[in-house]
Amino acid sequence: MMRTRPLKVALLGCGVVGSEVARLMTTHADDLAARIGAPVELAGVAVRRPQKVREGIAPELVTTDATALVSRDDIDVVVEVIGGIEPARTLITTAFEHGASVVSANKALLAEDGATLYEAAEKHGRDLYFEAAVAGAIPLIRPLRESLAGDKVNRVLGIVNGTTNFILDKMERSGAGYSEALDEATALGYAEADPTADVEGFDAAAKAAILAGIAFHTRVRLDDVHREGITEVTAADMASAKRMGCTVKLLAICERAADGRSVTARVHPAMIPLSHPLASVREAYNAVFVEAEAAGRLMFYGPGAGGSPTASAVLGDLVAVCRNKLAEATGPGESAYTQLPVSHMGDVVTRYHISLDVADKPGVLAQVATVFAEHGVSIDTVRQQGKDGEASLVVVTHRAPDAALSGTVEALRKLDTVRGVASIMRVEGE
Repeated sequence: MMRTRPLKVALLGCGVVGSEVARLMTTHADDLAARIGAPVELAGVAVRRPQKVREGIAPELVTTDATALVSRDDIDVVVEVIGGIEPARTLITTAFEHGASVVSANKALLAEDGATLYEAAEKHGRDLYFEAAVAGAIPLIRPLRESLAGDKVNRVLGIVNGTTNFILDKMERSGAGYSEALDEATALGYAEADPTADVEGFDAAAKAAILAGIAFHTRVRLDDVHREGITEVTAADMASAKRMGCTVKLLAICERAADGRSVTARVHPAMIPLSHPLASVREAYNAVFVEAEAAGRLMFYGPGAGGSPTASAVLGDLVAVCRNKLAEATGPGESAYTQLPVSHMGDVVTRYHISLDVADKPGVLAQVATVFAEHGVSIDTVRQQGKDGEASLVVVTHRAPDAALSGTVEALRKLDTVRGVASIMRVEGE
């Protein structure tokens, strides 16, 4: 039997995602009510610019006083899509204090201070759902929190930023340089006017922190994630990858150590074989592999950003939270019982692709090989080309601690026969 009194929803933010959430709540009202067991009503929308016309939203619902809106005792659920740390953190905790559950898309806040939100939700017996914070419409958070709750996840590997994937895909397919590909991404709306959060890896690192925390049942903050962006990736790197039968992707990699005593979380560009499923992820799409002990290897793929995909994830969480509200129950909260430490990047075992500009004369390869040996790094393959006294030497290593590989590169720079290090990139997915 359906309850006639509606559940009231407060919306914080009415930009690309927020406006789509409001639209879907209106156009899908009957279906949402049937799925929840009660109608849902948009009770208020907090914005910064109230004078802007917002199609489908009654002007009397619009307010600039977000604090007053989330403090109302009749609000059942707060949907937060404003982003950033403050005032979002204070508004969310205030909502919990006044009896509302929260649906958020705020990856930055969850990665920076998710513990505060979890603790406030638990203290007041409310839900905190955030499917939309990672990979847009792709169901990923809920499978990790619920479907795989009885399994042991060992690795999460994937492409979680559509902007950088579009840029790298453009560079691979057209031979364009980074700047040219970024300009096209901006013109097509895939990149923001200030693309720093995307191209420097901050966005992907926040998502990696969230995924690692859930997957490994431990607290992982943004500062724990090793981060490198794509701004140094060149057309020459793409060409080298192609010669190896690889492509370049910006990967988020979260791993449990082999001994189970620590975890790592990192974001960086890497070469992956063209045979790997992630190599075929094109344009602004996202794809994530989850490797679990019993379930094996699972792949999640789809649009990772945009108003409609993100709003879809928000609405899914809204339905779940409203159902819990009617049942006087709450869904899963924070699970951080393992309290595993997060290892430094230097301890991570990786492979390197190193391209060196060297003098074209006898003995160079022997000198380079000696440096690798002195640092305990084994060479997998070497390719050398030379002409008119100049040469390039491409070395692909076997797996070794990242610190040893970094030390090897620094030692190579000091050789008289090495004119420069043209590029360095990790190799994954073998």
